[in-house]
Amino acid sequence: MGTARRPLKSRKFLAEASLGKEKIVVMGMGYIGLPTATVFAAADFDALGVDVKKEVVNTINGGNIHIVEPDLDIAVRDVVSKGKLRASLSPEKGDVFILAVPTPFKKEQGDAKKPDIAYVEAATEAICPFLDEENLVILESTSPVGTTERVHEIIRAKRPDLKRVYVAHCPERVLPGRIMTELVENDRIVGGIDEASAQKAKALYKSFCKGEIITTDSRTAEMSKLVENSYRDVNIAFANEL
Repeated sequence: MGTARRPLKSRKFLAEASLGKEKIVVMGMGYIGLPTATVFAAADFDALGVDVKKEVVNTINGGNIHIVEPDLDIAVRDVVSKGKLRASLSPEKGDVFILAVPTPFKKEQGDAKKPDIAYVEAATEAICPFLDEENLVILESTSPVGTTERVHEIIRAKRPDLKRVYVAHCPERVLPGRIMTELVENDRIVGGIDEASAQKAKALYKSFCKGEIITTDSRTAEMSKLVENSYRDVNIAFANEL
């Protein structure tokens, strides 16, 4: 089993950042959402995974997985059996909300190369009724520059009663087949809509991440992931031409 099952001191890290958070709600139980929720659960957080597919929810609650990824099945079975991870069709109140939903390209004719953030917007709207003061919302999905700010705009529009909600972007940087290892060991970049949001998110990921965590603004974090993906694509394309 990989490093995800190692017990960690989540409360210690969160106390240092004045968070006091213990419940994580992850929107989207795909190749990033489920491993992320599992790693947080293994770090002694109470994790709720939310997905629109009933069969996915039932599979996870049964201690099983619906995707293929080394070590994930063992980790999910472990945290579900301990009551640290469960799945639901709808979100609940929590302390941290993580958006890990698809960001595909639009399929309409003429828009083939335009990103579609409709899933991000829908997930943001879905969590709004459950937000409280001082909650932390993190966008993990690879997104166009400005999407994190859009998340913040939706929250402000839907919940004008909330004086302070922290919003940040922390893009995943993992390869299929090594997700459970790389979630823990890889360096991460965290970009907040402000410095306080970046520091809150950094403290959260320090609860399990062994790599360096670099803080910046949300737009820089979004661009860094897009550039990294582009660099990888160019190298793969070049290799294919040899």
